[in-house]
Amino acid sequence: MRGSPDLVLAVLHWIEYLGLLGALGAIVIRRLASNRPEIHWARPPMHIALGAAFLGGLAVVIVEAFQGSLPWMHLARVAAECLALMFCLRGVSLVAPTAAFAAALLSFGGHAGAVEPAAGAMFADVLHVLSAGMWAGGILALASLRPPDGWRAAEARALLDRFAGVAFIAFAVTALTGALRATEQLHGLGDLWQTPYGEVLALKTVGVGIMLVLSSLAWRRGLPVARVEAAVTLLVVAATAVLAAFPTPA
Repeated sequence: MRGSPDLVLAVLHWIEYLGLLGALGAIVIRRLASNRPEIHWARPPMHIALGAAFLGGLAVVIVEAFQGSLPWMHLARVAAECLALMFCLRGVSLVAPTAAFAAALLSFGGHAGAVEPAAGAMFADVLHVLSAGMWAGGILALASLRPPDGWRAAEARALLDRFAGVAFIAFAVTALTGALRATEQLHGLGDLWQTPYGEVLALKTVGVGIMLVLSSLAWRRGLPVARVEAAVTLLVVAATAVLAAFPTPA
C-alpha cells in the first residue's frame, strides 16, 4: 500500500474504465429512453465507449506482457470487450450482457483478489463496478446528449426523472460496496492521510461527493450541469485508475 502506482498503467486503465462505464451508462440511458412515452433523441453512442474500452484494455495487457505479468483473466476481459464492440457494430442484441461481463471481470484482476477470503471481496467489487457503471456511466452518457429544446424541456426532464430512480439505488450500492472495499485496503482511518493510496482514495471520495451535489442540482432544480458533472466523473475515474495501478496492498 505504501508503494507507488504505475502511471502508464494508470492512464491506460483510465481509458478502459471510462469506456466500460460509458458503455454501461449508454445502455441504461437507452433502455430508460425506450420506455413509453419513448424519447427518440436519447441514444448515447455505444461504439465509441466500447472502442475506448477495448483499445485501453488491449494496451494494458501489452504493457503487462512486457513487464512479465499477464494474468489470463485480463486476456478474457479484453476478449469480452472486443466481442461487445463487434456485437455493437453489427447490431447484435448481446451487447449489454457482454459489456457487463467485461466490466465484472475487472474485479478478478484487481486488489480484491489479494483479500482473504477473496470470494466476498470480489463479489463486492463486481457490484461496485456494475453499479458505478449505471450511475457514473449514466452521467457520462447524459453528458453526450443534446436535447433538442435543452435540459429544461419536458422530455429532457422526463429522462432525468427516469434516470434519478435508477441512479439513487446504483449510487447507494456503489457507496456501500466502496466503503466495504476501503476497509479491506486500509489498516486504519489514519491511512487516508498518511499513505499515498489513502490520499488518492480520499480525493476520490471528495469527487464522488461533488458528483452527488451536482446530481441533486440537476434533478431537483433542473440546472444544466451535465457537462460539469461529467468532468468531475472523469477525475473520479482517474483516481480509480490510479488506485488500481498501485501495487497490491498488504
